[in-house]
Amino acid sequence: MPLKDLPPDARPREKMLARGPGALSDVELLALLLRTGIKGKGVFQLARELLDIKPGADGQNGFDGIAGLLNATAEDLKPVKGLGPAKRSELLAVLELARRALSQRLQERTVFATPDAVKHFLQLKLAARQQEVFAVLFLDVQNRLLSYDEMFQGTLTQTSVYPREVVLRALKHQAAAVVLSHNHPSGSVQPSRADEMLTQTLKTTLALIDVRVLDHVIVAPGEALSMAERGLL
Repeated sequence: MPLKDLPPDARPREKMLARGPGALSDVELLALLLRTGIKGKGVFQLARELLDIKPGADGQNGFDGIAGLLNATAEDLKPVKGLGPAKRSELLAVLELARRALSQRLQERTVFATPDAVKHFLQLKLAARQQEVFAVLFLDVQNRLLSYDEMFQGTLTQTSVYPREVVLRALKHQAAAVVLSHNHPSGSVQPSRADEMLTQTLKTTLALIDVRVLDHVIVAPGEALSMAERGLL
């Protein structure tokens, strides 16, 4: 059923204005963004399939929940029937707005006044990446964000992450502290022995220029782990 044919109290737009966005389900929020369905498939059915169907299940395109959809790239969205250029652009714009809002929040406030914001920011940046990416948050003396830099890609080991490059970038940004981060495309956020060794190597190296390593956050779709909170730093 088209949105315009629903009773007023069942229309996502009217419901959101009356009760707030928190009152809407994931399907309703996505339907509000999509606005229309496709031939033979209403907007609610299209939204539900995008969220519920496992990627590749029965030849369908799905993203296994709202996080999977919002972490999708332009290339991920391109094959989905019913998502034309305009709808793809709108979905990507929502994700980019979320990234920029969190980035601004981290620049304006002490990072560790809002540790969950750090995790959310890093999840939006890294969780959906198909290969491992090593990134660094460079912070000022008040632990506010100076820069987010993605520095290395591929299989991350002590030999593929170069401490010298991290030191040079820290000096460039005049950073007083850093938060290290990388993603696990496998889906598990448990740190490996190599992750722990790499963290200690960077901690020792950066200490030589008086830059503190405050945390190492490992992210995967829907999950993030702080090594500092686990006592592994």
